[in-house]
Amino acid sequence: MKSRSCMAVAGFVVTLAFLFPMYAFGAKDKVVIGHPACLSGKYAKAGEQAVGGIKACIDWVNNVHGGVTVDGKKVPLDYKYYDCESKKEGVTSFIERLITVNKVNVVFSAYSSGLTLAGAPVAERYGMVYMDHGGASDRIFQQGFKYIVQTIGPGSKYHEGTLDMIHHIDPKVKKVALAYEDSEFARMTMGGAEKHAKALGFEVVFKRTYPKGVTDLTPLLSDLKTKKPDIVIGGGHYEDGQLFTRQMSDLGIQVKALSLVASVTLPSYYEALGGRLAEGVMGPSHWEYGVTYSAAGAKKEGLDWIGPSQDEFVALFKKAVGKDMIPEYHAAEAGAQVLAYVKAVEMADSIGQDKVRAALGKLKFMSFYGGWDVDDTGMQIGHSMIDMQWQEDGKRVIVWPPEAATGKPIYPKPAF
Repeated sequence: MKSRSCMAVAGFVVTLAFLFPMYAFGAKDKVVIGHPACLSGKYAKAGEQAVGGIKACIDWVNNVHGGVTVDGKKVPLDYKYYDCESKKEGVTSFIERLITVNKVNVVFSAYSSGLTLAGAPVAERYGMVYMDHGGASDRIFQQGFKYIVQTIGPGSKYHEGTLDMIHHIDPKVKKVALAYEDSEFARMTMGGAEKHAKALGFEVVFKRTYPKGVTDLTPLLSDLKTKKPDIVIGGGHYEDGQLFTRQMSDLGIQVKALSLVASVTLPSYYEALGGRLAEGVMGPSHWEYGVTYSAAGAKKEGLDWIGPSQDEFVALFKKAVGKDMIPEYHAAEAGAQVLAYVKAVEMADSIGQDKVRAALGKLKFMSFYGGWDVDDTGMQIGHSMIDMQWQEDGKRVIVWPPEAATGKPIYPKPAF
């Protein structure tokens, strides 16, 4: 009878070890980050950047920071990732595998709001801290998940900084037009922009969405032109951003400012438009090479600093991807997520899921990526979007906020 009881207890422990891997029993010789990465499929470009950024910051943590301190011991970070092929079924199956087979201590989300949301219930079921570097939709944080924490800024805030900047430069300008893609992310951005514009005293004279994959925006832009807006903000993804700009030029729509999400920040946008049409166009971004966030700036703001400088991060990124390639914001936000996790583990002095999640909720710090602070739902509220603008001779200039700016904005925008 005693033997059967022992066997039952042993079976119970084995079951716990399966359902709640080594993070429930304390670290061994490493702390493992798990990641269903988008290395192929429609998000492959962003996925390559994210993996490179994560590897870069893990390199810094292990070789400069000396590892993550847990229970008085420096422990190296390890990184286990699979290619989810930018598919929801890949995300869900690999998250489960990472937790139950690879015994990871934290899961990083895949890129995009849809894939991030698809993986959240799996991480929640296992009580696993789930860090979101690529899902900007506010809706992710309206589902009541307890273990998700965001590094990327929420979609509703993408154009807030743009409006703040224009209001600061030209407080007399009033008429704004909103024209966004009919997608969850873009609608969320439009809703936030409309709310913020009205709070600043702007008059929204035009508000409309256009379908995904649109090939002609002439009808929408013709109607927009009749409203004579001073500024136009909108966009959605890469192809429609080019089309938007080109057809505004074709229709002779001259405005004081034009800002489009997603497309404008990519070098290929400038190249596709031959340079001239892109000049003066702005776009919000989570990070751009050249930002001036620094340890000195953190001290001035009364914040802790962790991680490499911008130039150190760029060098580590190039080493990680094996290419002479400048990282984009997808890499920076994923890398900054490594630093946030390390800060939380060291604050908690534990890799226990509930302790780390509680610490993430208390963190306020700065890195090369900018500020960090999350609200009670796990949504990021401490990271400010930056605004970049294409200027003469293809210069990418960060124009807002002032603490990250590398130059002054051209305003009003040059005529097409």
